[in-house]
Amino acid sequence: MARDNVHEMKRTAQRERVDAVRHPKAALRVAVAGLGAIGLKVAEALDRGIPGCMLEAVSANDRSKALERLSHLGRPVPVVTLEKLEPLADIVVECAPAKLLPAIAEPFLRGGKTVIVLSCGALLANEHLVGLARQHGGQIVVPTGALIGLDAVAAAAEGEIRSVRMITRKPVRGLAGAPYLSENNIRIEDITEPVRIFTGTAREAATGFPANLNVAVALSLAGIGAEKTTLEIWADPSLERNVHRVEVVADSATFSMSIENVPSDNPRTGRITALSVIAYLRKLNAPLRVGS
Repeated sequence: MARDNVHEMKRTAQRERVDAVRHPKAALRVAVAGLGAIGLKVAEALDRGIPGCMLEAVSANDRSKALERLSHLGRPVPVVTLEKLEPLADIVVECAPAKLLPAIAEPFLRGGKTVIVLSCGALLANEHLVGLARQHGGQIVVPTGALIGLDAVAAAAEGEIRSVRMITRKPVRGLAGAPYLSENNIRIEDITEPVRIFTGTAREAATGFPANLNVAVALSLAGIGAEKTTLEIWADPSLERNVHRVEVVADSATFSMSIENVPSDNPRTGRITALSVIAYLRKLNAPLRVGS
């Protein structure tokens, strides 16, 4: 009897392997919300082909402009309003202004779907989204973005992290328009040497620099939280790149990391941000995944 069971198990496994070849898993439908420097790069990568993923829809503020920007794609996709995005996709990549995060994320999370969040600073003001994901079986993904080593920080957080400190240096144009500067009457347009313009927590930075410091919030979420993660921001007229240095002291390791990001078409955002989203999507169905 036992031998018959073994043979039947082998035959079943063989049938499952054959069925998997004949009927491959359906591709995940991906939507892109926002078609700026990051959203366009993600859409183009999906159009070129990411195994197991298919670009199905895009949402943008200016529909006619978006259609023009997407006209070179090999497979045309609809440009729809945010309200019509969720039924068309299993995953949405949020590349929009931070204030739109709830409108983008809530329908997908209620549907038990995945939201890839780039405006992760807005998560601190919309913590209900995490509860919504938990309640409905959805997931919020914060990609590595323009930072480095979030996997190491997350691993260290499984033990005890004693401190996380981040020092950010940016070209003047990459900080222009930040609310913190206007609220504190700080002018950096004419500086001739590096100036430290902010010292505080990641939560305070997310409020004062909503378009600039999503990396600090991502770091805090991976580690010890937005109140305990400390941050310095420097405006440096000699820089052409955004520079981030992270210093972590934990019971498992002491480490530091630094990265210099080449700006995208948007000086507030590094080119590597879009690439980190593309890398995440490529991992979803990869036969080999590297990194936690």
